[in-house]
Amino acid sequence: MRDRPIPPRWLRWALAALAAVVLCVGLGVTTATATLSLGPHEADYAVDTDGLVVVDLGPLGTLEIDSPLPLGLGVDITVKEIPADLSAVGASSTLDRLVGDLDSYLQFYDSPQVTVDAVTAALLTDAARRALLALAAVGLVGWGVRALLGGSRRRELARVLAPRTWQITAGVLVVTFIGMSLVSADVGVPRSGRPASVVFEGTALEGARITGRLAGVIDTYGGQLVELYDENEAFYEAARDDLGSAWNAWEIRHAVRTSLAEQLDDGADEAVAGDDGEDVVSMLVVSDLHCNTGMSTVIEEAVQRSGAEVVLNAGDTTMNGTAVEKVCVDAFASAVPDGVEMVVADGNHDSVLTSEQEAAHGQVVLDGSVVEIAGVRVLGDRDVLETRVGEGTRAAREQLPDEQAAELAVTACEDDVDLLLVHTPVIGLPALESGCVPLQVSGHTHRRSGPEQVGRGLRHVSASTAGAASGQPTVGPLRGTAEMTLLRFDREARQWLDSQVIAVTPTGQATVYDRVPMPAVVPPVGELDDTTTPVSPTPEGEPSGTSSPSGSPAVGGPLAP
Repeated sequence: MRDRPIPPRWLRWALAALAAVVLCVGLGVTTATATLSLGPHEADYAVDTDGLVVVDLGPLGTLEIDSPLPLGLGVDITVKEIPADLSAVGASSTLDRLVGDLDSYLQFYDSPQVTVDAVTAALLTDAARRALLALAAVGLVGWGVRALLGGSRRRELARVLAPRTWQITAGVLVVTFIGMSLVSADVGVPRSGRPASVVFEGTALEGARITGRLAGVIDTYGGQLVELYDENEAFYEAARDDLGSAWNAWEIRHAVRTSLAEQLDDGADEAVAGDDGEDVVSMLVVSDLHCNTGMSTVIEEAVQRSGAEVVLNAGDTTMNGTAVEKVCVDAFASAVPDGVEMVVADGNHDSVLTSEQEAAHGQVVLDGSVVEIAGVRVLGDRDVLETRVGEGTRAAREQLPDEQAAELAVTACEDDVDLLLVHTPVIGLPALESGCVPLQVSGHTHRRSGPEQVGRGLRHVSASTAGAASGQPTVGPLRGTAEMTLLRFDREARQWLDSQVIAVTPTGQATVYDRVPMPAVVPPVGELDDTTTPVSPTPEGEPSGTSSPSGSPAVGGPLAP
C-alpha cells in the first residue's frame, strides 16, 4: 500500500486549532445564558437549538415565536418573580407599585427591540466568555497530556496519526455538528394545536403561539393592548414628523430674520440671528424622562435637526432606578446618534445602578469632578437623595444635600467651569452665589424657569421631557407638554449665547421657538450704585412654562420628593 502523504507540521497544528475553535465556539454558543429583565420581571435567558424563542410563564403557560437567530438557534426565557425592590410594598402603596409594574409591561411591549438588543449583547458576551474558557481548558489539557507523554512517545504517536490528519480533523468536525443537530432535531417541526395568535398580527410579536391559561387572557385582553401599542406608535411617530415640520418652519423664519438683520446691519440681533459657527457648540437639554421611551424617537429628531453635539440629561431617566429599568436607559441611549455625547447628572429617581447602565453606553456620568465635553467644561454630580414610588425619599449617600452644594461650589471656584449640571436646582445655589458658575442647568420641578440670573450666574430649570404630569403614568401618549431646550456656547469667547425651547403638546403638536439671548449678569444689589435688577422678559409667543405637578415646589424652594 502506498504511504499516505503527511501534511506539514504547521498545517497539522492549524487544523488541530481549527477543530478546537469550532468545538469550543459551538459549546459556548449553545450554552450561553444571561439574567436580565422582561417587563417588571427578572428573567433567565438560555440559548438552545430548537429554533424557537420560548417564554416560560410557569402555570400561566408559554409564549412561543420562531427564532430570528441563525443555525437553528433559539432562546428559552424563564420568567422569574418581580424583584424585591419593586414588590416589597405596604398596603398604602400597593396600587402605586402595581401601576408602575403595568408601565413596565407596556414599555417592553412598546419597545421590544430594545430588550432584544440587550439580551443579544448579553448572550453573545457570555458565549464568547464560555468559548474562551473552553479553549483555555483544551489548551491546558493538551499541554498536560503532552508533558505526560514525553518526547519519544509523542514522536511515536505522530508517526501513526500524522498520515491521518485530514480524517481526524473531519471526524472531530462531523461529531461536533452531529452533536448539535441531535439537540436541535425538532427544528422546523410544526407544533400541533398551537396556531399563531391573531392578536399579535402586525406587531413585533407577530407569529407568536400561546399555550395554557395565558392564551385565554391574551385572547380576551390582547386586543386592547394592541390598540394601546398602535396608538402609542402613531402618536410619537406623528409627533416626530410634526417636529420636523416645525423645525423647517423655524429655519425659514430664522433665515428671513438673519437676512433682515444683515440688511439693517443690526448688531443687537446678531446673537439671535447668527448661525452656528466653528467655535459655537449646541447642547440639547432633556430632563425627567421617567421611562417614557416613546419620546426617544422625538429626542433623536431634535438632535438631528438641531445638529447638537452634546445632549445634557438633567436626571430622573427612570422611576425607581431598578435593574429592570435598563430598557429605559437603553431606549434613550439609542436616541443619541453616533458622535453625539450624552452627559448625565442622575436624579433622585435614579440610582447607582442607573449610572452604571448609562456608563455602559459610553455616556459621561458626572461624579463631582469637572469634565471637558466638546470644548465645554462641565461640573456636576448625581443627586444625594433617592425617591422610590410608594416609599418616599431617603438619603442615598453619607453626604447631605447642603454638603454636596458646598462641595460643588468649592470645586467650581477651584477650576474653570462653564456649566453646572445637577438635577435639583437648589443644589447649585452656593456655586451661583459665588460667581464661579456662569450657567446652571437642572430639572426636578417639571416646570421650566429661566434662563434667569440667580446670584452671580444664570440658571435654567428644564421642564419634563416626558410630559410628566402629577398622578399620571408616563407610558403612552403625552399627558403634559414635553420640553427640550437647545443651548449655544461660544468656545472662543467662553460665553453662553442663547436658549431655544422645543415643545410637544399632548395633542402631538410640536413648536420650535425662536432663540432668546442669554440675559446679562450684573452684580447683585448693593454692589452697584444703580440698584435696578435686570428682568428677562418672556418673548411674545413663547410659553411661560408647563404647569408644575401637585406638591412640586417653586424653583429655589425646598427639595421635592
